[in-house]
Amino acid sequence: MARFFFLLCISIASFEFLAQNPNRQFIAFNPSVNGAEVKVSDGKYLIKFYSNNIIETTFIPVGKNENIEPSHAVIMQPMPSDLSYTVEASKPGHIVAYQFSLSKTSISARIQIEPFQISFWYQGRQISSEAMGYQLKETPQIQLNLSEQEQLMGAGARALGMNRRGYRLQLYNRAHYGYETHSELMNFTMPIVISDQCYAIHFDNPQIGYLDLDAKKENKLTYEVIGGPMRYQVIVADDWKQLTEQLTNLTGRQPLPARWTLGNFSSRFGYHSEQEARAVVNEFRKQQIPLDAIVFDLYWFGKDIQGTLGNFEFFRDSFPNGEQMIADFRNQNVRTVLITEPFVLTTSKNWQEADQKRILGTDSLGNSFRYDFYFGNTGLIDLYKPEARVWFWQIYKKLHNYGAAGIWGDLGEPEVHPAKLKHGNKWADEVHNVYGHDWARLLYEGYRKDYPTERPFILMRAGYSGSQRFGMVPWSGDVNRTWGGLKPQMEISLQMGLQGMAYMHSDLGGFAGANNDPELYVRWLQYGVFQPIFRPHAQQEVASEAIFKDEKTKALAKAAIELRYQLLPYNYSLAYENATKGTPLLRPIFMEFPEAKWSFESADTYMWGPAFLVHAITDSLHSPDYATQNEMRTKLPASASWFDFHSGRLVANAHLLSCFYQTEDHDIMTPKTLQQIPVFVRSGSFIPMSPVVQNTDAYRDSAVVLHYYIDAKQASLPSAFTWYEDDGNTADADAKGLSKKIACTAVKSADYCAIELKAEFGAQLQNKSFQFALEVHTDEAPKSVKIGGKRVKFTYEERKQVLRIGNLMQLDNEQRTTKIEIKW
Repeated sequence: MARFFFLLCISIASFEFLAQNPNRQFIAFNPSVNGAEVKVSDGKYLIKFYSNNIIETTFIPVGKNENIEPSHAVIMQPMPSDLSYTVEASKPGHIVAYQFSLSKTSISARIQIEPFQISFWYQGRQISSEAMGYQLKETPQIQLNLSEQEQLMGAGARALGMNRRGYRLQLYNRAHYGYETHSELMNFTMPIVISDQCYAIHFDNPQIGYLDLDAKKENKLTYEVIGGPMRYQVIVADDWKQLTEQLTNLTGRQPLPARWTLGNFSSRFGYHSEQEARAVVNEFRKQQIPLDAIVFDLYWFGKDIQGTLGNFEFFRDSFPNGEQMIADFRNQNVRTVLITEPFVLTTSKNWQEADQKRILGTDSLGNSFRYDFYFGNTGLIDLYKPEARVWFWQIYKKLHNYGAAGIWGDLGEPEVHPAKLKHGNKWADEVHNVYGHDWARLLYEGYRKDYPTERPFILMRAGYSGSQRFGMVPWSGDVNRTWGGLKPQMEISLQMGLQGMAYMHSDLGGFAGANNDPELYVRWLQYGVFQPIFRPHAQQEVASEAIFKDEKTKALAKAAIELRYQLLPYNYSLAYENATKGTPLLRPIFMEFPEAKWSFESADTYMWGPAFLVHAITDSLHSPDYATQNEMRTKLPASASWFDFHSGRLVANAHLLSCFYQTEDHDIMTPKTLQQIPVFVRSGSFIPMSPVVQNTDAYRDSAVVLHYYIDAKQASLPSAFTWYEDDGNTADADAKGLSKKIACTAVKSADYCAIELKAEFGAQLQNKSFQFALEVHTDEAPKSVKIGGKRVKFTYEERKQVLRIGNLMQLDNEQRTTKIEIKW
């Protein structure tokens, strides 16, 4: 039952009375099960609550069908609840506005009657409001107000800088070959806008259009679309982690990927033969450079680039024993990923069958729509026909029978998608932006049905809001192999992580062009250690694999790859956090340090999980910015103490204005070197690390060293981290009781620190135990260390500032908790 409250407003000047549409008149307000219906002169609003943090508004114009198209993005259900409604009046009987919410602390909607205005509020502050609201110009639009100083992010993958306000951005997935520092339109667009005021607006409609982020400088946000539901959700939160949690509650979470996907990939465009591919894998093993997967571009199904899309089977002249090759690779602990495209060329082996079975998009007469693009004369598989989905999934079952462990879905924008092509009763432009999304859905749902114990690897470059829930792993397209190509990669990954797509990554080393720059290659791989997927990939003129580099470059690349493998347990735990909470792996600094306002403008310095602050180097040491300097400058938030990850030493104290290596403006100077990029560890961090292994199958959690970093002088610091383990392969392992975790917490006060490690074991897990070493990085030698209340022996290495405890930590079903006490 709805609860109504009458509020007599003696003074109502605190509200801003703005007419969002001068011709729109209020008619009636009617409460509903999960919100309200607001009738106006030109239609009606349906307002629904999904949670205390999410509200949805849909406008249905007069005369339009009220059967609203279901969302492609939203999986959350509106919340039926006992809503609280407040009726505001300037005098008895004269209603000024209705305001309603789930609770006093939740998001609320306020309906101002005259002049008509809808606004959204959270904990006493206005979040957003409609300006003109819905209006029909050349196309339908929704317009909202912006505050004057608001910074805006979102709109999918773009290279524009972190603040995207001032642009009018097209919503049409399209490849940008060879892009560098500026790209307004790329493969993966999303109708999501994120404000630096910690709220997001998701325009819930996949049809093509534009997002105008105040291009006319009128403090207006305008969503323009060719048709479809005029629906949007407002998501608001107290902090940035809660915002991504709420957004992924709404659109779905990324399933935990297999552990091997966090390892090193061998990939190029492309491997021309079985013999060549075998030689590459063998060389990785010979040179002892870790490797977990090999990716095959289009030569696996044809000799030439053109004329072969749609073959979907091994080209036996070049791959006479393709299935055996995949099996042999698997015996070497290397998985195989095969490329596919949604195009069937008229010259391919499957054209006649695809045409006869009517699984392709059609023209207005119902015939297969044929058209030319770079690869040849083609048709496009119609994912919106049930029979086409069945046919396409049978192709993937065949590839699975080959032994393929992953699928690469390329050109899925689709790359060329004529507007006059029909998908069932819809035109191409109505489904263009959601085509890649639904392709990933086909693969994910197929795996869930036919291979329910496996975790699919689905590599794609185009999708839509919520594609993460289908396990899509997106990459940032055909970036130029230049310093200009490297520069925007952090921004793209950070922005996509905020929008729910936490595995956005780049072709390490760059893709397009034959530029052979060893320094660029090394810097890209060093950054790649701290991005979600480690996959060097490039056009074949210059090899992308570390094994083919000169000795100096190879040694540096190998060091980066080995560090990636050392971080496996930390990275896998970040993946688990993303799967359960939606928190991105690669994070803007303001997600961990909201007070660091400068980080809204910074992308090359970012957080990798809660522990690492990474400064990607995106210029040559010989560039004007570095040529005359002997050091590199990194800005660190002043509210934390920081350790240099490479030296292990404390370099900045939270409690002091300055210290060794730190200037008064809290910048840290590190030596100019190609050996590594600046990486810092936040005091209070737990980081589980593994010895170097040659592949993830060789990983053992019993060999892990758990590192804890703590500034001995830091007065008060609560710390928390969950170290997560399972077999690395089984789908839904945690839900099935096949996982184990350690909740790592610590409390620091003055000269004392208490670390508590508490294990949790899944009910179906056979090996209910943890065994690991513990190292504490601290800037002063402790006076005593106790475990379980008993003094233990320890060593302290002054040069590296590390405390080592001789005893291995042991947690099992009998003893699930241990406490380590350190006294300085």
